[in-house]
Amino acid sequence: MPQFAPLQNDNFLRALLRQPTDYTPVWLMRQAGRYLPEYRATRQKAGSFMGLATNSDYATEVTLQPIDRYPLDAAILFSDILTVPDAMGLGLYFVEGEGPKFQRPLKTEADVMALREPAEGSLDYVFKAVTQIRTELNGRVPLIGFSGSPWTLACYMVEGQGSREFHTIKKMLYNRPELMHHILRINAKSVADYLNAQIDAGAQAVMIFDSWGGALADGAYQEFSLQYMQQVVSQLKREKDGVKIPAIVFTKGGGLWIEQIADIGADAVGLDWTVNLTKARQQVGDKVALQGNLDPAILLASPEQVQAEVRKVLDAYGKPSAGHGHVFNLGHGISQFTAPENVAAMVETVHSYSKAQRA
Repeated sequence: MPQFAPLQNDNFLRALLRQPTDYTPVWLMRQAGRYLPEYRATRQKAGSFMGLATNSDYATEVTLQPIDRYPLDAAILFSDILTVPDAMGLGLYFVEGEGPKFQRPLKTEADVMALREPAEGSLDYVFKAVTQIRTELNGRVPLIGFSGSPWTLACYMVEGQGSREFHTIKKMLYNRPELMHHILRINAKSVADYLNAQIDAGAQAVMIFDSWGGALADGAYQEFSLQYMQQVVSQLKREKDGVKIPAIVFTKGGGLWIEQIADIGADAVGLDWTVNLTKARQQVGDKVALQGNLDPAILLASPEQVQAEVRKVLDAYGKPSAGHGHVFNLGHGISQFTAPENVAAMVETVHSYSKAQRA
């Protein structure tokens, strides 16, 4: 196991563990991405998105770009949410302007029954990137590993691509729930193993992205998404070499179920921008930390407006107190149309205003 440099800035990890911090830490979903000219240049060199994600040198380079540019408090592994189903043999590919698709989606009962966990070694490129990024970070900030949730992965695996209506998977869910549960059990085991391997490779926190949980009806969400995230969380390594490894869960559109999400055993719950942060803090108490939840579209406004809205989010969370924790983030991924200087204004305001709140 490689020896990593000691961590110089642990505010992000402390906030997740509900320990005191000097200021509110901040990172962004999709912080390594198309809004940065340096990312676009590296992606061009790589030739394609998967060329970028599967090459540990390129993945390291783009993961570090936002850390070099802004005083962010965490780095997140540059990878794709669909690496696990790709490693199950579904054939991930990308169509320019249309997003990810699978060559071999799960269309029939036979397809579902033939599904297997990823083959040994099929995701080694991800773990190699994790170790390389952690080494290159040299202790500046912690590294977050991540995966899609079992349900969100299943949406792509059954639909074959992203969807607005989710008719294909919901038809399976209601008509053949046993097939749906079969896929989700395999996904939960695969996701837990995948995240644990990222922890072994050097990830210092992990996050489960349930991007499509909010598409489910109440009741169906608990049965087909939440219980499988709970299965993943229950299998995670929560400590490595005597250091705690926090786990974050995030359901986009999950505001309705905050209290239930807070009960599954993760350290922190991510919130999208539709949630009232004051109320969410009251709902979860000192059970979990909260992460979020600025509307990413605010970053398309003027820097002054960005600063004003950042202050509103910090005011909504309120003054930090013992046993509570807040990590500032967007309510979903950053838009590719964001001006880089607006991100600078946001990060600076989070740090300076949250320091003043604590004074």
